[in-house]
Amino acid sequence: MTTQTVEYVRYRIPETRSAEFLAAYTRAAAQLAAAPECVDYELARCEEDFEHFILRIVWTSTEDHLKGFRSSELFPGFLAEIRPYIENIDEMRHYKPTSVRGPGAAVPTLYGWAGGDEAFSRLTSAFYDKVVKDDLLSPLFADLAPEHAEHVAHWLGEVFGGPATYSRTQGGHAHMVSMHAGKHITEPQRRRWVNLIQDAADEAGLPTDAEFRSAFLAYVEWGTRLAVYFSGPDAEPPAEQPVPKWSWGAMPPYQG
Repeated sequence: MTTQTVEYVRYRIPETRSAEFLAAYTRAAAQLAAAPECVDYELARCEEDFEHFILRIVWTSTEDHLKGFRSSELFPGFLAEIRPYIENIDEMRHYKPTSVRGPGAAVPTLYGWAGGDEAFSRLTSAFYDKVVKDDLLSPLFADLAPEHAEHVAHWLGEVFGGPATYSRTQGGHAHMVSMHAGKHITEPQRRRWVNLIQDAADEAGLPTDAEFRSAFLAYVEWGTRLAVYFSGPDAEPPAEQPVPKWSWGAMPPYQG
């Protein structure tokens, strides 16, 4: 599981110094951006009280921050920029994210944008119609169960932000992985799978906007490459884990 930690640094900066403070952090941010221990960062300013700032930095781990970044050649340059404002720090602590998290309704899920259950059912129906007729992929699905397409539709729906139907009825990530064990999927087969599901997406009428299709294809590439690995002779089955969640233009913080 991920060991990422979130550092929050709360500043109280007099308005007369806010411009120089922002300029200093703009320069200091170059050191953060170059640090392999830094996942991302953001400096926010309070709307109700302009003197309050919060710096949020996500580190690969607390140890990586304290023993890695602070011992690196980048830290002196970073410290030189922020040193004049250390006395203005109200809080500087590390926090571990909890399981209480999730997207809001302001941004639609990929599941909702695609059209929900009906869209993914159309997708997998069209896809497996193609698969069983394909000379390269049909051997992998010689014993295809009648309900397989429906299960994959539930999987994809859950991955893209829909209801947890697959988890409730089939299990988590480990169950999906087990379906590929011993299949010895080849790279040509994986690529054909990727191509056919894109054709099926067109046929099923899934959205064709660049944002959706790039996120859709990113998951398909990620998922099929894991399938190839877990179908091989040297794969170690993962521990029981939840179904991964995929969103717009980003890979989930998930490790198989």
